[in-house]
Amino acid sequence: MRHPVILTASLAGVLALAACGESADDTVNRAFQDVNVVDESDLNDVMLTVADPNEAVRHFQRTAAENPDRIEVQRGLATSLVRAKRYREAVPAFAKVVTFDEVTNDDRVDYADALLRAGEWKRAEEELDKVPPTFETFKRYRLEALIADSNKEWKKADSFYETAVGLTTRPSGVLNNWGYSKLTRGDFEGAEALFTDAIRQDSKLFTAKNNLILARGAQRNYALPVIPIDQTERAQLLHTLGLTAIKQGDIQTGKSLLRDAIETHPQHFEAAVRSLRALENNTADG
Repeated sequence: MRHPVILTASLAGVLALAACGESADDTVNRAFQDVNVVDESDLNDVMLTVADPNEAVRHFQRTAAENPDRIEVQRGLATSLVRAKRYREAVPAFAKVVTFDEVTNDDRVDYADALLRAGEWKRAEEELDKVPPTFETFKRYRLEALIADSNKEWKKADSFYETAVGLTTRPSGVLNNWGYSKLTRGDFEGAEALFTDAIRQDSKLFTAKNNLILARGAQRNYALPVIPIDQTERAQLLHTLGLTAIKQGDIQTGKSLLRDAIETHPQHFEAAVRSLRALENNTADG
C-alpha cells in the first residue's frame, strides 16, 4: 500500500527538479531507487524473523558486499549468523558493526552475546565493560550474570540474575540458568527452588525438569516431584534420578529407579537398559 504513495510523491517532483537542471530520467531512476530501499528494508525484516537462518545469511552476505557502509546491513548479517548458530563467523561480523559511528549499546551487547556463544568469555566481558551501567536490558544483565558465574563472583551473579528476572516477562530460561549456578555451587535447596520456579513459568522446559531432579537427587531425595510431565518425560527423569542415586552410592535405589524408567517408557528405553545392564554386570563381577 505504501508504494503508490511513494511513487506519486516522487514523480510529482519531476517537473520541479527538471526545471533546476536535473533530467526527468535521473529523477525517475532515483524515485525507483527510493522504493527499492523501502522494499529492501521490509525484506531484511523478513529475513531476520521468519526466513530460514542460512538463507538469511546468504541474503545479507550479498547485500553487505554491495553496501559495506550501511550499518543496518552489516548488523543484519551478524544477527543472521547468530540465528544460524554460526557463532565463529558472527564474531568478526559484529566486530565490524561496532566500528561504525552509529553503533548502539544494543550492538555491543549483541557482540558480547556472540562472543560468549563462540566461547570467548574474556573478550565478551571486555565488550560489556564498554556499555554504560545506565543501559539496563534483560539481555545485558543475563550476560553479566553468566560472566560473573564463570568468574565465580557469586554475589554479583545472584544480583545480575535477580535483575534480569525482573526485566522480562519470560523468565524461565534465566531462572534455569540461575538454578544451575546454585547447583554447581552446592546450594541444592536454592537450586531446587529456582528450577521449580522455572517450571512454573514454563511447564514445557524439560531442561529445568531434569536439573530439578539433579538438585533433589543431590539431597538424596529420590521421589519425583509433582510437576507436569508426560510418560516419556517421566521415564527420562526416573533414569536421571537412578543415575544420580548410583553416583552417590545408593546402588539398590538406583537399580530400582532404572527398572521403573524402563517399565514407564512407552517405547524401548535403550539408554536405561544399557545403564541397568552395566550396573548389574559390575555388581556380578564384584
